[in-house]
Amino acid sequence: MDDIIVVGIAGGTGSGKTTITQTIREHFGNEVSVIYHDNYYKAHHDLSYEERSRLNYDHPNAFDTDLMVKDLTKLKNGEPIECPVYDYTIHDRSNTTMTIHPSSIIIVEGILIFYDKRIRDLCDIKLFVDADADVRILRRIKRDVKERGRSLDSVIDQYLTTVKPMHEAFVEPTKKFADIIIPEGGQNKVAMEMVINRLQAHLNR
Repeated sequence: MDDIIVVGIAGGTGSGKTTITQTIREHFGNEVSVIYHDNYYKAHHDLSYEERSRLNYDHPNAFDTDLMVKDLTKLKNGEPIECPVYDYTIHDRSNTTMTIHPSSIIIVEGILIFYDKRIRDLCDIKLFVDADADVRILRRIKRDVKERGRSLDSVIDQYLTTVKPMHEAFVEPTKKFADIIIPEGGQNKVAMEMVINRLQAHLNR
């Protein structure tokens, strides 16, 4: 539908993507729908918790991007979707889904959403959130330990073995596809004002 605008928000773990998403949601309220790439992690019900905890969740193959492309296309066409729900505490997709209805502004958020050309082509505005690596790892530790029930050692081990190398191999190179690169994430007031003004102009058409 012509009255729907899709905003892609990419960037490394802990870069500030969610802060930007929340700022846009708070400003526009019900005009915004959000889908997270993380909810499209592939299901691994056949593996044990220990096996699932050792999987590489920062590689493009970890995601069911085909399903996300289908769902995002539906939303852009004005159709509701049943979005999968990922449970970080068990490293697996849950058995529930959540209904997401299309809105005037659809935000797609994830570390690797610009890796797949199909998602890039569905985005009308592509934002890449940039932050120093030391800031990102500290934010990730704080989030994963407090909110996702992880141990400090497991977060550090995962960061060094998969998160950091995958960021360098797959996430950082997608910066070139962005329309706007936002240093310091949601703390960048000038960039946020520009993005909000652009979205407000779309709603005012």
